[in-house]
Amino acid sequence: MKYYIIAGEASGDLHASNLMKAIRQRDPEADFRCWGGDLMEAAGGEIVKHYKELAFMGFWEVFTHLDTILRNLKICQTDMLLFEPDAVILVDYPGFNLRMAKFAKEQGMKVIYYISPQIWAWKKGRIKKIKKYVDEMMVILPFEEQFYAKNGMKVHYVGHPLLDAVSKDLHDSDEVREFRSRYALDDREIIALLPGSRKQEITAILPQMLEMVPLFPQYQFVVSVVGWQPESLYEKYLKKYPVKTVSGSVYPLLANAKAAIVASGTATLETAMIGTPEVVCYAASELSYIIAKQLVTGIRFISLVNLIMDKKVVTELIQHDYNTRHLKEELLLITEDEDYIAAMKEDYRQLYNLLGDGSASAKAAEVVLSATGI
Repeated sequence: MKYYIIAGEASGDLHASNLMKAIRQRDPEADFRCWGGDLMEAAGGEIVKHYKELAFMGFWEVFTHLDTILRNLKICQTDMLLFEPDAVILVDYPGFNLRMAKFAKEQGMKVIYYISPQIWAWKKGRIKKIKKYVDEMMVILPFEEQFYAKNGMKVHYVGHPLLDAVSKDLHDSDEVREFRSRYALDDREIIALLPGSRKQEITAILPQMLEMVPLFPQYQFVVSVVGWQPESLYEKYLKKYPVKTVSGSVYPLLANAKAAIVASGTATLETAMIGTPEVVCYAASELSYIIAKQLVTGIRFISLVNLIMDKKVVTELIQHDYNTRHLKEELLLITEDEDYIAAMKEDYRQLYNLLGDGSASAKAAEVVLSATGI
């Protein structure tokens, strides 16, 4: 079978790559043509465009890159028609993928969506488009199944695919044990800084993270960087501070860290699953933030950890609250307050049990193969 898969960011690349591996176990001749990243390419996909060309964050940023986005849509449509897939698999990335769902459905293609857009948080009206243009919807958060049911749509709850990616044996792995020596780290405990992967995230979030370095000299700070961003993007911020950087070793970094400061996104859930105390941060352009506040309704949290647990487990420092004073206060708590740390880790354990049984990729593959008649 021929599968056309679209993932527009790093987390989508990870989950799509594991889905591809699961599909290939049942369909060894599977032919994958993809918009995605290095992991999807390693899983056997032919990459049309890398997600680094697609990752725009914030309403203003999307608006200023509208010509590029529209051009990419046209390229994708033409390429999809030439490939003639048996199924189109869309992974999250709703602004782009819902438009491609409409196009693919109108061409008579089978449309499968993996990882629902967060329409329960904003743009609830999108469910009408999903009902019309998506043949099979797979959701990964436990409350999403109920949300769709209330809106008259049956979906497949497959559990969270991070359970397939974050091994329970991670802490005992050679990669974790050798992490300090590999990066020439000293004996001080580590604070991990995860400023995201998009340029807009990094420029908005990293400078404030780095202000913690001189305030906590008893720790060593390690910044997780992404290889596809230019070194100059980081260097202009990092040159003032005695920090180390790592690329492609996020899980070993978190497993070795005493605590972490994490940009809102999938990494917040990864950090919790690994068991590292964290504070979550979010910052965007003022215009994007104002628009987002108007559109997002009915939710109390932005981090996946708190959303899934439906309570405050980790502190969220959002926009104006993301400042030196608040960040310092929270970092003190997650490094020094043993009761606070213990309560957070107990919530992490409960969170882990809510995410499914660790076979999300296999279950998602079954939905895909059933829909395509295999």
